[in-house]
Amino acid sequence: MGEELMRSNNKQVILKSYVNGSPKESDMELKSSTIELKIPEGCNDAVLVKNLYLSCDPYMLGRMKKLEGHYVDSLTLGAPIIGYGVSRVMESSHPDYEKDDLLWGFVGWEEYTLITNLTTCFKIQHKDVPLSYYTGLLGMAGMTAYAGFFELCTPKKGETVFISAASGAVGQLVGQFAKLMGCYVVGSAGSKDKVDLLKNKFGFDNAFNYKEESDYNVALKRYFPDGIDIYFENVGGKMLEAVLNNMRIHGRIAVCGMISQYSLAQPDGVHNLFNLISKRIKMEGFLVMEYYHLYPKFIEMVLPHIKKGDITYVEDFAEGLENAASALLGLFSGRNVGKQVVVVARE
Repeated sequence: MGEELMRSNNKQVILKSYVNGSPKESDMELKSSTIELKIPEGCNDAVLVKNLYLSCDPYMLGRMKKLEGHYVDSLTLGAPIIGYGVSRVMESSHPDYEKDDLLWGFVGWEEYTLITNLTTCFKIQHKDVPLSYYTGLLGMAGMTAYAGFFELCTPKKGETVFISAASGAVGQLVGQFAKLMGCYVVGSAGSKDKVDLLKNKFGFDNAFNYKEESDYNVALKRYFPDGIDIYFENVGGKMLEAVLNNMRIHGRIAVCGMISQYSLAQPDGVHNLFNLISKRIKMEGFLVMEYYHLYPKFIEMVLPHIKKGDITYVEDFAEGLENAASALLGLFSGRNVGKQVVVVARE
């Protein structure tokens, strides 16, 4: 009887086949296994966690493909999808964690995960905000917005800022950080509702629906008659090309993502890179993992703004692991409004 109590069903979303082209739900499979709710003997510096919230992020598509030389390793076929999540510690053999501690970091897309490498995890110290915020605003997405905007773009009051995919997990934060700096901010998004959200909830100065624009060059000239100082790049392709034509001298571009290109067999080329020379533009790609040492500084900056209501955050919840695959795929068709989160268990 005691042994039965130590075992539990563990619902999992596994990678069934590597993605080829656009991702499909059939690339993933919902399975149920059993797990011993106990850290194996001799397994030191580990934690067994119950997963509460899982984060859906565009970068995950790269890990679901069989790629050589990618910046993160491909996931293992037949094993759970891995991504950022918020979890509660059930048992610990690690000196820094004890039962009922909360953490965010890499976990499996499953009900319970045994984490043996905690270098990618952060203990949650501030619990007076929604725990789901640690999948986004106070987690990887927040750090991405902070590092890309402040560390790479070094903004100054009065500068002009353009953000593509601006209603997503990262874009909505970059826009609000820019407004706090006293910048003029415009974002692009893919629906009228998202455009309204940018202007009315996140405080952007203006926004436009890129699907309604036949010429991005014309659209950008309309909103930035004197040019763009800072571009936070989430999209790539034709939008990047149009932005380069509209950048100001000594402009800065933080290349965070290129979601329009991820599912293409042959990515779009960019034909006007000479702008980088003639306008002396600094364009830099970055990976958030290289900036996690700034996490305490980020928390110190952002928490007071959240508590004062200066920063707001929109989340899109999918309930249950059975809806996780659909939620992830929705990122690539723009179905989500705000940060896409999968609820595994309410805290």
